[in-house]
Amino acid sequence: MSPPSSAMVPLVPANAENRYEVTRADLPLSCPMPGMALWNSHPKVYLPIVDDGGESTCAYCGAQYVLRD
Repeated sequence: MSPPSSAMVPLVPANAENRYEVTRADLPLSCPMPGMALWNSHPKVYLPIVDDGGESTCAYCGAQYVLRD
């Protein structure tokens, strides 16, 4: 089975918000996250949100990610 085409999956604008709530299902966490439109974004970086105590900040765009359990 092939993955869904990008035309069928609605994209979230990258860097559109300053704070994102994520769950353990989103791990490993990267910024921008899968499903974000990448045309105006930065290189993908992985954030150690578990090691950071449940909160991480992207060094490129300053987006804050909070792990919600």
